[in-house]
Amino acid sequence: MTTPDPDSLLAEQLLRLTRRVHRIQKRHLERCDLGITPAQSRLLRTLAHFSSPPRMADLAERLEVVPRAVTTLVDGLEASGRVRRVPDPTNRRVIRIEVTDEGRRALRALRGARRSAAEEILAPLTDEQREVLGDLLTTLIDGGDVALPAEGDLAAGREHRC
Repeated sequence: MTTPDPDSLLAEQLLRLTRRVHRIQKRHLERCDLGITPAQSRLLRTLAHFSSPPRMADLAERLEVVPRAVTTLVDGLEASGRVRRVPDPTNRRVIRIEVTDEGRRALRALRGARRSAAEEILAPLTDEQREVLGDLLTTLIDGGDVALPAEGDLAAGREHRC
């Protein structure tokens, strides 16, 4: 019998937690009855963090998606009146995306839904456990990208396992 790999078990727990968080957030989002998908919600929240209306390319970079995905999301949010495309004041070839008043109302509702989802997810934890979890998550998030092994490392037998 083989001993379970602790890192594999931890990775599986993280994946299960991610799926659970997604399900709970989606359920709370649906309760708002805004007709916004989780991806549109993320784009709207991202837009709110820009100091001035960004270009589609800026949104794609921030969201770490291809520009075509942003176009589809913006199309949906624009159709519902939550964002609008506006010309760049200095370059008429550039289009920027701005949040409308309807979009700001949706953002307020989304914040409430996310807060409710977070309360549900974190309910089993004490304040101290929440603080520790926050510190651990910050460490993981800020830990940077793990670089793939260099050619020399592979030749020396230190290879990345898939």
